[in-house]
Amino acid sequence: MKLKQGQVWVKGKDSYRITEWARMTIQYKHSHKAKFKESDVIEVSKKEFCRLIKGAVLEETED
Repeated sequence: MKLKQGQVWVKGKDSYRITEWARMTIQYKHSHKAKFKESDVIEVSKKEFCRLIKGAVLEETED
């Protein structure tokens, strides 16, 4: 799985959008599908982010 900036991962009713990708950390915004309001930027390690999105599906976007 290749992580990159701008990806949106969907897991159940939650979605996670990567706002900034760095070598060791990921910054993302979290939102619930029902509300569509994103949270503040959250910073975690890549390992933590991968655990968070385990079982999630990458939302297709037009590049």
